[in-house]
Amino acid sequence: MSTKPLRVGIIGADTKASWAGASHIPAVQAQPALVLAAVATRKEESAKAAAKAFGAERWYADPYELICDERIDVVTVAVKVPAHRELVLAALEAKKAVYCEAPLGTTLAETEEMAAAAGRLHTAIGLQGRMNPSVRRAAELIAAGKLGRLMSASVRATTFGYGPQSSSAYDYFNKAASGASFMTITAAHVLDVVEALLGNIIEVDARTELLWPEIQLLDTGETSAREIPDHVDLIAKTALGASVSVQVLAGVAAGAAQFELTIRGSGGWLKLTGDHVAGVQVGDLVLSASVGFEAPERPIASGVGATSAEFWKGAAINVGEVYASLARDISAGTFATPGFSHAVHNSRLIAAVERAAQTGERQRDFACTEAGTTAQHAGTHPAV
Repeated sequence: MSTKPLRVGIIGADTKASWAGASHIPAVQAQPALVLAAVATRKEESAKAAAKAFGAERWYADPYELICDERIDVVTVAVKVPAHRELVLAALEAKKAVYCEAPLGTTLAETEEMAAAAGRLHTAIGLQGRMNPSVRRAAELIAAGKLGRLMSASVRATTFGYGPQSSSAYDYFNKAASGASFMTITAAHVLDVVEALLGNIIEVDARTELLWPEIQLLDTGETSAREIPDHVDLIAKTALGASVSVQVLAGVAAGAAQFELTIRGSGGWLKLTGDHVAGVQVGDLVLSASVGFEAPERPIASGVGATSAEFWKGAAINVGEVYASLARDISAGTFATPGFSHAVHNSRLIAAVERAAQTGERQRDFACTEAGTTAQHAGTHPAV
């Protein structure tokens, strides 16, 4: 078991791109088992600025040079989804461990291709909400039978995004070809948290709506067409037998709880709540229950990056838990961290939800994982 810190290189760590600075940078810096070895952007000026702001040892204006650097152990891909495939495949070809933001690919086929290419390399997918300490403690209570027979669960989730207005820089979220949408990001994160608690969704009925088909681009004054739904309601059955109702709504500003999940069993109930307007995957969550439980340890990565806005405070909490899990896996030769095969499962689930909404027919038998891709998906999360 190695005790030498793993050297991380982050592609997309631009000081003007708030997500990498708010989540990945402080998450890596908070982990004793990791060191920020390099950052890369597409321009020399921004790469130099990022290295200086974040304290990285090296910078690259060409991300492929970072990938080929033998001094890098883990490559993080934190760029727009259409650029994932080429960078991820190059990193896997270089035999590097890879942490990629979700969704992994623009299509299910791309996601499956990258998962197959990973083989026995360590990977992590940015479905970090399931790694939140409160989610993991709730999962322990359920697994230990503290709620008795599971009866039902309800989820209400929102995001400020995908509303009637946007900037032109983020208009790609409204286009189907980008692979980055309300369904593949917001809904996918919510359903992944549900599965972390109640087992895989094995049946689903769904209805989607497109509430704002025309989007005003605030910086240009132009109007853009939204091509994907911005609202989903679904009823699902999970592997643990619970019936779950889920509503995910876009375009909701700050106010009441942005995320609320309640699970009821014959022996009690538990609830998870969150208040980050960007979604359940971003901020911290609070666990309450009718049964006694030991409060989970708070994560060590909870701040914001050197150049990040206060808006993203807390973004490093869940991302930091992914990095900590990945570091343990690499050190011990285990595969407990949700990786690229888990990304395949999540993509198939979202595709099933979309089919259910389009056809009006309940979807079943969509969640099976192909033989040979389960290794990075089969482990259990460490206790918190």
